[in-house]
Amino acid sequence: MEEDNNRILPLFYYVDPTDVRYQKRSFGDAFTEHEKSERHRSEKVQQWRDALKKVANFSGWHTLNYKTERELLDAIEESVCNKLRPTELQFKLSIGGFEAFKATKQAIDEVMNVLKDDKATTIGVYGMGGVGKTTMVKYVGALAQESGLFNQVIMAVVSQNPDLIKIQETFAELLGFKLEEKTEIGRAIKLKEKIMRGTGILIILDDIWKRIDFSSIGIPSHNELQRCNSKVLLTTRRLTVCQIMESHAKIHLNILSKEDSWSLFVKEARKSFDKSSNFYVVASEVARECAGLPVTLIAVARALRDEGLDGWKEAARRLKASQPPIPEDEGDVFKCIKLSYDYLKYDDSKSCFLLCCLFPEDYDIPIDYLFKYGIGKGMFQDSNLLEARATTYLVVKALTDSSLLLDAGDDRYVRMHDVIRDMAILISLSEGLRFLVKAGCELKNWPQIDAHKGYSAISLMENEICKLPEELVCPNLQILLLQYNASLNDIPNSFFQCQKELRVLDLGGTGISLLPHSISFLTNLQALYLDYCRNIIDTSVIGKLHKLEILSMRGTDLEELSREIGQLTNLRMLDVSGAGFICTIPSKVISKLHKLEELYMQCAFWDWGSKIDGEGEETNIGFDELAGLSYLRNLEVCISDENCIPRSVEVEPNWDYFDIRICSDGDGKIEIMSYLSGDSGRKCRSLGLHSTDTTIGTFPDWFVNAVVKKTERLSYEECTGLSNILVEYDRGRLHGLKVLSVRYCCENLKELMNAITCVPDMPVFENLEELYLKNLDDLKQLCVGELPPGSLCSLKLLKVERCRHLGNVLLPSKLLQKLPNLKKLICGVSRVEYVFGCEGFEPPDQTNLREMKLFDLDAVRSICNGLAPRGMFQALKELAIERCNIQGSLFTIDEAQCLFQLESLVVSSCPVLERVIEARRETLNSKKTVLPKMKNLCLRYLPMLYEGSATVDFECPSLENLLLRDCPHLSFQSSASDYFHSRNPVNEDWSLFLRFKYAAGS
Repeated sequence: MEEDNNRILPLFYYVDPTDVRYQKRSFGDAFTEHEKSERHRSEKVQQWRDALKKVANFSGWHTLNYKTERELLDAIEESVCNKLRPTELQFKLSIGGFEAFKATKQAIDEVMNVLKDDKATTIGVYGMGGVGKTTMVKYVGALAQESGLFNQVIMAVVSQNPDLIKIQETFAELLGFKLEEKTEIGRAIKLKEKIMRGTGILIILDDIWKRIDFSSIGIPSHNELQRCNSKVLLTTRRLTVCQIMESHAKIHLNILSKEDSWSLFVKEARKSFDKSSNFYVVASEVARECAGLPVTLIAVARALRDEGLDGWKEAARRLKASQPPIPEDEGDVFKCIKLSYDYLKYDDSKSCFLLCCLFPEDYDIPIDYLFKYGIGKGMFQDSNLLEARATTYLVVKALTDSSLLLDAGDDRYVRMHDVIRDMAILISLSEGLRFLVKAGCELKNWPQIDAHKGYSAISLMENEICKLPEELVCPNLQILLLQYNASLNDIPNSFFQCQKELRVLDLGGTGISLLPHSISFLTNLQALYLDYCRNIIDTSVIGKLHKLEILSMRGTDLEELSREIGQLTNLRMLDVSGAGFICTIPSKVISKLHKLEELYMQCAFWDWGSKIDGEGEETNIGFDELAGLSYLRNLEVCISDENCIPRSVEVEPNWDYFDIRICSDGDGKIEIMSYLSGDSGRKCRSLGLHSTDTTIGTFPDWFVNAVVKKTERLSYEECTGLSNILVEYDRGRLHGLKVLSVRYCCENLKELMNAITCVPDMPVFENLEELYLKNLDDLKQLCVGELPPGSLCSLKLLKVERCRHLGNVLLPSKLLQKLPNLKKLICGVSRVEYVFGCEGFEPPDQTNLREMKLFDLDAVRSICNGLAPRGMFQALKELAIERCNIQGSLFTIDEAQCLFQLESLVVSSCPVLERVIEARRETLNSKKTVLPKMKNLCLRYLPMLYEGSATVDFECPSLENLLLRDCPHLSFQSSASDYFHSRNPVNEDWSLFLRFKYAAGS
């Protein structure tokens, strides 16, 4: 396998595996000879015998699970390779920040004791919703792994409507492999094999509501779990579930005590309550009403955090007077969550909170959906779309801060606790907004809906419904979500006749090919989503939805955009991104959408202004039509070349954000910018040129003003016309450019920046932060001539790959002097002899280079050409050098003495490297260099390292992880901790070390 330029090759000698075991006989003869010679103590010889026995029997692997030893070795190979995968695939557990109260600590102790019991394989934890079961078992998983009880912990949420495929995919991802099988049974078999081949896996199943067959997921049986030393830990609200799941231990997580409840409440309220004050009395009453549940204590405390005494008194009154419409055991939760809801300051916050309960349980809710549905529902009045989107993120942050929503680990998504989701549905009822939510419930048939209940929202997304009723009578319905019912192929003609108040309709991911004529009755519809409706062929009826503001048809297979779209004069957003077959967009259609604010057209359409076959003189849309849309602020399109861009426009457009790709080969779907770091989403100012001879110099002035000079991310790929990036900078006035990528531009580009033929008189690329250069075969130098002071002063990341003729010095001193803020440098596969030219280089008082990675540099002699100035590497934290021919020493003594920030050093496959730090010349001074912060050290495949030397020449008092492999001249008798004078126990598990290495982003 290959991972981030690190090639991992599982090697087996040409020996049958079984032979290794039988070779014990010949080894035994050698042991007997050693005993007779009396050169070695009998205890030492016995150690050798035991070690051989351990190796020959593949200690730690359950050989009965494999038919042959070849199969066993294949499993070992697979396991090793999986361990080398990045930590992103490992379940993220952390002990830090967890606060265990008395009830929680008691349950944790009970669970940990059962986990140590070899006879028990299934442990059930039960307790009320919101009591903290999920948080507790995550902590238990981290604790069990850290203490060595288990090698790996995997966790999946089951919920009321288990999605077995999703659970299987989650486990497979955490175990580091991909399930290719199509059926649940086939996937279950593969997953079970994987678990059985491992050893010491803790499997956590969270939020179980009913009996679930372990084998249907791929979890081994009781006896099989015992054989592979693995266990299952499950959580549920009900003791009966623990019983029907045949849990060997049933552990109750109780509510918090009065004292612990008060402690948590005070912490979340961020107040100190004087016991003699009225504030204390009122706060105590409020805390008591929270019934010892963390989820309610946190929500209420945060809701009242900024309130005065009167606000607290009113909260106490409400909580006492509340009469929840549900059983008593959940009533306390409802009234607390309802109080938090009531104390939200803005109506948009309340509406957004209620929208979240329309999604399936334990769902990663896209914030962009909350924005789109909110617009359709009438939220964010008097705001343009850019402002509304920003407000959505602020609202979500406020809800997360109040504990009504949960962080999903990705800033594009948010989650809702299942308890709070249940309460949100009830709150909607109390607000007169009756919701019917059966999202992700595996429904195959349309549910019974009582028209007299007056539903305002129906969510049946992510089910298996294949047939709709002839008519849906819901006169008050405002939101209907039917997306991702993949088997839904037809909508009856009269289905929409009685839903005249409908505002939001989502049919995305269904199999429909036509929209029924009754959709024209939806005269108040403001948002329509047909994303990934691959079969849809005609959208002309949409033209009758005159109030429509958002129309999204992402990922459809439409071949043309219907003319009737031009009748949607209130449309504010149109999205046809990823429409892979669209080749016709008639002119004078989009130009009629005078209120359009956002247009997303990165799709198969790229032939702007061309004739439409069979339509006489009629043409496709011209690019000038977009320039005439005065409200347009966000634009994403692909065009074939600069000839599509009109030479002049009446009024220059004011596009705030854009992603424009010029692709002469017509491949509008190429993700030119996809490999660049930075923010995901649509708030970008990107320009990409692909497979074209177009340069900035060919663009008309208005386009330079409206697009180029605002560009923050610029990409060139296979551009034959590029010869000097300084010319592009000057013509495009690229003062705000932050990211520049140049790839596969092989012709004419000898120097990236030629300041001799194009002499700048002002700083250039002064705001550039990231520079990517790849596969530039003719590139010989990054810069010739002198750049003005201040040029490149903001550059933080430089990545140069496969520029094979880039020679001598990568960063000569004059260029290096321009890069005071360079933090990360990556260079690989080139003929450079030195990375830095140090002659005449004067580093600033504080250098910023924190991370450096060099790989596959065949001609490299040393990192620095000449003596590096003192302090040049004083900020360096991570250094990786792999497959480089660095000669002699990696660092001089003076350079090494400045490595006081270095935390990670990886040196691998450098065949002529002799030392990490050069030998001291003074014979009297044998003191070693101290690398005080070094935590992780890897030295691999270094055949000449320390040849003729007795010891390494540095100490690492903070060393935590060490990997030494195939360094024949480097060995030590004492422990690694003693040898490197480390204060810490040193881990020498090389797979764990490599996980760290990948996590560090090397």
